[in-house]
Amino acid sequence: MKKKLFFSLRILLVIIIILIYGFLVINDHVFPYSFLKKISSHNSEVVTNWDWSIGIYTGNSPFNLTQPVNISNPVLTASNINDVKAKFIADPFLLKTDSLFYMFFEVLNKKNDQGDIGYAESKDGFKWTYKKIIIDEPFHLSYPYVFKWNDNYYLIPESHQDLSVRLYKATDFPIKWTFVCNLIKGYHFADPSIELYNNKWWLFVCTNENDNLNLYYSDSLVGPWKQHPMSPVVKNNKLFARCGGRIFHYNQKLFRYSQDCSSTYGKQVFAFEITKLDTINFVEKIVSNESIIKASGIGWNKNGMHTIDPIYLGNGKWLSSVDGY
Repeated sequence: MKKKLFFSLRILLVIIIILIYGFLVINDHVFPYSFLKKISSHNSEVVTNWDWSIGIYTGNSPFNLTQPVNISNPVLTASNINDVKAKFIADPFLLKTDSLFYMFFEVLNKKNDQGDIGYAESKDGFKWTYKKIIIDEPFHLSYPYVFKWNDNYYLIPESHQDLSVRLYKATDFPIKWTFVCNLIKGYHFADPSIELYNNKWWLFVCTNENDNLNLYYSDSLVGPWKQHPMSPVVKNNKLFARCGGRIFHYNQKLFRYSQDCSSTYGKQVFAFEITKLDTINFVEKIVSNESIIKASGIGWNKNGMHTIDPIYLGNGKWLSSVDGY
């Protein structure tokens, strides 16, 4: 009888331990959860100690940007998000109107490990106030590539879980966005980056393995889209394939940023000049062997940096949002 009672008590104790452990796991208080479940929202690679946040860099060109001495980075962190409980924020993109700066970025919701799109505002580009989540879908969103065209505002986020590249249009900028259409679909497209050049739209999307950069083109923003005959235009190269920010014009030339995913996810960002782009050809060359932004080894961005979006302020001055962890 005593043996049976002792055995029953041991079983009860094991059950209690399992329940307590499960509660701690769910609430992110034990090592296995924080180590194993922090999955990359971009490429499904296991990563550790993620704490992405957003800073501001300035400089005299989109290739020469550093942290200004008058601010303390990061300017926005997960602690600034007040409408959901966030694990981190990343992938910042900027817009500027006559009166305000707007920043759009991924907010990783701790409740469901799903990325939503949030935004913040600033009067000077240095001090930022978080506002709210503006796009929340039943699948993961990140990399909110926002742009203005024909007096309308558009946003293309990464939506690889939906096997699509989705276009949204602002019906009440910046707080209300409506889904327009899928530009392309059928694959885990990563970090879609778009640009209007020579009267055609050009769409760059990486594979989810970070090694091939595919290129599409269209006469219309909403399509139909055709795959470029040279696509993938970057092949089997995790160092340079994946886009790391906006495709942009500078000194009447076209450029793209690429993020280094060769050794770890999003270590640094390089810049490339696109020297030839038409429906038959694609050629690009690296601007410098030195990265534009990179992990500092210390501080808020000691481990990695992977998205950059500079805007021109005039008088030879640039301001850029960057992310790091």
